[in-house]
Amino acid sequence: MDAAPPIYLDYNATTPVDARVFEAMRPYFTEHFGNAASAHAWGWAASAAVDAARAHVAAMIGAEPAEIVFTSGATEAANLAIKGVAARYTAKGRHLVTAATEHRAVLDAHARLARDGCDVTVLPVDADGLVSPGVLDAAIRPDTLLVSLMRANNETGVLHSTEALYAVCRARGVFLFVDATQAPGKLPAADVARIAAHADLAAFAAHKFYGPKGAGALYVRRRDPRVALAPLVEGGGQERGFRSGTLAVPLIVGMGEAARLVLEGADDPARLTALRDQLEVRLEADAGAVVNGRAAARLPNTSSLAFPGVRADRLLAALGGSLALATGSACASAKPEASHVLRALGLSDEAARASIRISLGRPTSAADVNAAAERIVAAVRVERGR
Repeated sequence: MDAAPPIYLDYNATTPVDARVFEAMRPYFTEHFGNAASAHAWGWAASAAVDAARAHVAAMIGAEPAEIVFTSGATEAANLAIKGVAARYTAKGRHLVTAATEHRAVLDAHARLARDGCDVTVLPVDADGLVSPGVLDAAIRPDTLLVSLMRANNETGVLHSTEALYAVCRARGVFLFVDATQAPGKLPAADVARIAAHADLAAFAAHKFYGPKGAGALYVRRRDPRVALAPLVEGGGQERGFRSGTLAVPLIVGMGEAARLVLEGADDPARLTALRDQLEVRLEADAGAVVNGRAAARLPNTSSLAFPGVRADRLLAALGGSLALATGSACASAKPEASHVLRALGLSDEAARASIRISLGRPTSAADVNAAAERIVAAVRVERGR
């Protein structure tokens, strides 16, 4: 008997390139191959394509085209925002604020600045993974430069109210950087279009919303002249001097097309929410799963599930590659470490190591969810019976 076909349920890690995105990119690898900075017909064609993509990305988040800086991805965008603000405003202060559940790109950038002499406050979160406006307000000092908080957590899907957090930051005169990497392609288009209204800086990666890997963007609010950055990369002065280097035109075109599809409603958050809820109910009833962050608003596609008494790495091994899932743990070596996100929610190491992340996407069907539930339930029962 043939093995059951594998099912991909790791869309928070990366997404396939949409066929329409691929077709939009294709000519810029071959026919329209010019350098966007070149002063001739080939360069002008490339520059026009970049301008169009910039307009699409800006429209997706409710920004102006001139507020979009293209990068290689969200990690570079986050580093540019955090380190760029810290370097630009040393005369004002050296205090930065972030949260314990942030992505490693954000936490490690803060750790580097702490080693370089900055004072970093890492805020705790509540049992659902949230930082309240009151806790944030109490952490801000006269020398605070920047607050960095994500819109949607990549492991639990828990959503921060960036509108409320931004109101605190504006009242206290500090900038808010929002890691919005997981928002496009998952949240409703109207929600994504409000991101720029509630942030001074925000990071994105095209491969999280059916665009190509290697393309990202940083939103930098121009309507407030105080928002300024020191560049991390010096060179030809591309991207308003914030990010020098020859632009990756095909990838930028792909990001622009992916953003256009998000804005036009290519995603169906209500469908994903229904599938997610169906999966959670089944796994709670038949496998004793516990949903991490259940009480908070979450991404429509994301479930972080703990299976008491079952190690997540062993569960994935028992599934034999039939499901593409994430363990919810960072494995920096042969010995898995408990997820820093789940530990910050108050989970024990044992509970954190018993958790998996399931993230659905545009191609996910009800049949996929039903098959995944069957396989997970069977594997959990085998592991508990050992």
